[in-house]
Amino acid sequence: MNCFHCRKAVDGTGRPGRGETCPFCGADVKVCLNCRFHDRNAYNECREPSAERVVDKSKANFCEFFEFKAQGEAQDAEDPLKKLKDLFK
Repeated sequence: MNCFHCRKAVDGTGRPGRGETCPFCGADVKVCLNCRFHDRNAYNECREPSAERVVDKSKANFCEFFEFKAQGEAQDAEDPLKKLKDLFK
């Protein structure tokens, strides 16, 4: 599993606690941006319909549905402008 902030590998075994942080950059680990249900195009930016709304997707939260995003899944924290520019290279 990769940290949404620094993209370095973090221990993804089990479910992280709300207070756990990335050992490399110190970013919170249990955040929407690290969750497999996070989707910017979904209602409340979450594909889990029973999850409560989380306003700040980059801060630790109490969501009970959190599951680490698999390494093959897209990282939503990537700069959208960079993606657009890459299209025209």
